[in-house]
Amino acid sequence: MKRIIVVSSPELPGKKIVSTLGLVRGNTIRARHIGKDIMAAFRNLVGGEIHEYGKLMGESREQALDRMVEEAEELGANAIISVQFTTSVIMNGAAEFLAYGTAVIVE
Repeated sequence: MKRIIVVSSPELPGKKIVSTLGLVRGNTIRARHIGKDIMAAFRNLVGGEIHEYGKLMGESREQALDRMVEEAEELGANAIISVQFTTSVIMNGAAEFLAYGTAVIVE
């Protein structure tokens, strides 16, 4: 498996973009878990970081990123530039996490 460079910048210092392959994206939709909601509600009362939701968002971000990289690999890219993340609420208790960028070939 080749390693794909993933950056949020529109270019890679020291590399030349020789081909732009197009938009790639990866997403996941996750629902909250009742057990995590109870713990989060308790933390909301006493204050502090809500680790349960932080872990859920981290897992979602990594899965969306992995799916975006897979799509870039299928196109033959060796880098993805201008990567961004976004979230949106799908329904009460469920959210989508989306990663997107431009698949390119650099040398």
